[in-house]
Amino acid sequence: MNDWIEIGALNDIPRRGARCVMTPQGKIAVFRTMEDQVFAIDDHCPHKGGPLSQGIVHGASVTCPLHNWVISLETGKALGADEGSVKTIAIKRDGERLFALLERAAVAAE
Repeated sequence: MNDWIEIGALNDIPRRGARCVMTPQGKIAVFRTMEDQVFAIDDHCPHKGGPLSQGIVHGASVTCPLHNWVISLETGKALGADEGSVKTIAIKRDGERLFALLERAAVAAE
């Protein structure tokens, strides 16, 4: 089951930049475009696992800092001749607050 989990505020992320958020499913990168669109994807390039959060944001894409693969922030797919994809995470805004749609952490029965 999924829940909307608050992950911070819009102003926590610089325009054309990213911040990482640790979740029960692993580290995700949350990106903000110049137009204040917000996207979240897994923080590893499908090519060699590079940290996408450290890449260059341009439009609705990010370029991996290791080998220049370009990843769509909207779909998680590699663009151009490259093939592969990363998981995307739904984001919603409530004013300046940001929420990610994440799997509810499993709770052990006592």
